Amino acid sequence: MLIRYSTDRNGKLVKKAVIYTKEEHLIELNKIDSDAIYIIKLLKDYGFEAYLVGGAVRDLLIGKTPKDFDIVTDATPSKIKKIFRNSRIIGKRFRLVHIFFGSKIFEVSTFRSLADGTIGNTFGTIDEDVQRRDFTINALYYDPIKEQIIDYVDGVKDIRRKLIKPVIPLNIIFEEDPVRMLRAIKYSATTGFKIPLKLHNKIRKSAHLLSPISPSRLTEELLKIINSGNSYKIVKNALKTDLYIYLQPSATALMYSNKEYEKKYLEKLKELDELHSIQPNVRLGEKLVFLIQDFILNLTDWDEEIKTNNNSGELYSKTWKQCRHFVLPMNPQRTELEYAIKFSLKKIGVKLKNPKKKHK
Repeated sequence: MLIRYSTDRNGKLVKKAVIYTKEEHLIELNKIDSDAIYIIKLLKDYGFEAYLVGGAVRDLLIGKTPKDFDIVTDATPSKIKKIFRNSRIIGKRFRLVHIFFGSKIFEVSTFRSLADGTIGNTFGTIDEDVQRRDFTINALYYDPIKEQIIDYVDGVKDIRRKLIKPVIPLNIIFEEDPVRMLRAIKYSATTGFKIPLKLHNKIRKSAHLLSPISPSRLTEELLKIINSGNSYKIVKNALKTDLYIYLQPSATALMYSNKEYEKKYLEKLKELDELHSIQPNVRLGEKLVFLIQDFILNLTDWDEEIKTNNNSGELYSKTWKQCRHFVLPMNPQRTELEYAIKFSLKKIGVKLKNPKKKHK
């Protein structure tokens, strides 16, 4: 084990980080995308620092093969763009660079400082950047060239202890970005790591901070849950911490008032996760079925409706309005919600035209 030092204002050496060597962290290079390694190597060749960061490092340490490989560097977006022709700068406030290799996209960010808090956009150093990371398990920097992990926050120890601990102080972590609460329960569900009682209680007390978050951002977070393959565990955690009512208020209200509905809702999420394990790239509309099917079933006496109402278009129109309100504030693509509603109605016995298949 190595130690990284820096100097304080008086020139005295101060321990900053622990450095784990390959014999200690046991990360296998063949689990890292070769293009990600190429990006880091080229940045280093131009004299910049560059590391894998966040979820990729966490997953490598727990033996998973990461889906995404995010990279962080001290090179500014404009300098990154000059080095990589196959790239483009994105974002207006929080500028990042996307580097393209065929269908693969690698996100490269520049170290941020604490000058404007933990959500500002001022460029900084790795010493500052680490203090902006949400949880210790996501605050590790891996150099695949030297095969070393740089750990400022005891993240490796927390991964080995299977604990989710915040980097940012509890009194500001969720006030500055309430979506971090959703990330905490997501990480717990996907890794099996424990949320300590103090953090759990803070999340419950801070749940209301999600109320002013924009529908577009909440939609993005809910779609991540639906597409995660761990929706059952995540939603169960979200219900325990009073977060789910801000993602799906209508569904949560029904679950609070009817335990049988809650049981069925969660069972549907288990089925959704099973589908994801078999067909991870199935269209969103097929996944939305699992969120709305029981709600549609309870809307009316469908046997009676089908007998007395020959206008299937009218039945669809009424159901559409109810479902559109039911999934708020989530705002999925209209064609995908239409697909889910028509699929559910057809299963009940309402005669509709077959939902259009999505062409690839």
